[in-house]
Amino acid sequence: MYPAEIFRDTLSRLLAVLTRHAVRFHLTGGITSVAYGEPRMTQDIDLVVDNPALARCLDAFLAAATQAGFLLDTDAVRRAVADRSMFQLFDLAEALKIDVYPREMIPGELDRSIRLEVFEGLSLPVVSRPDAAASKLAWAAKGSHKSRRDLRQIVRLMPAAERPELDRLAGLLGLKTLFAEILAEPDELSG
Repeated sequence: MYPAEIFRDTLSRLLAVLTRHAVRFHLTGGITSVAYGEPRMTQDIDLVVDNPALARCLDAFLAAATQAGFLLDTDAVRRAVADRSMFQLFDLAEALKIDVYPREMIPGELDRSIRLEVFEGLSLPVVSRPDAAASKLAWAAKGSHKSRRDLRQIVRLMPAAERPELDRLAGLLGLKTLFAEILAEPDELSG
């Protein structure tokens, strides 16, 4: 497991590149499971970025990310941005992987980002709790068992005022039945 300072250093350098090029982003994935659910280990960083903004400055972004110490495959990144599919960056200084999603899994999620203090003194845009839960639901639909557990934990700690938005998003994704099934599951296997 990586110490928090490594995540902070890596994020600071990458987010400086994205900010300089006016690419909206927010954190998602394991970091949000920790923020909204229960503490668990994560070994990478997941970001959602605004695809049209990234596409407009792609050459400059690739050069700046490389200069900031990130290893990347320029052809793979170009294809991923064109296809709106995930690409990876690797922080050479910290040996840390970043998964970048140049698309919103949940329609409008970047517009609903919130700022959270992710590290002491460092507030960053993070996926909203309902969008984080809906994203876990979408990953569960693709077979992720870890996402099923994360979803249950997020929902259990979710303020009641946020639940209608999650229900709306589950319906938008066509996953209401799966959502109900996951919420009914026990957290641990009994022997």
